[in-house]
Amino acid sequence: MNSVFLSELVKMKMPFGKYKGYYICDLPESYLVWFNRQGFPAGKLGLQLQTMYEIKLNGLEHLLIPIQENNFKENAS
Repeated sequence: MNSVFLSELVKMKMPFGKYKGYYICDLPESYLVWFNRQGFPAGKLGLQLQTMYEIKLNGLEHLLIPIQENNFKENAS
């Protein structure tokens, strides 16, 4: 896992579905569990959703906070 991938993970918005427009890192765990059961989409989006599922499943969301704060500062400048 690299920092670029994690940075993209907190910047990427869900492009479709019930939570269209939500940041992937803000998707409810139940939605990610649903994807885990149904199958993640192919490609980069699927990898991002699967990674977010694993992060939430293991209670590691706190690791994304510094990345989110850094992105917020970049956007505020």
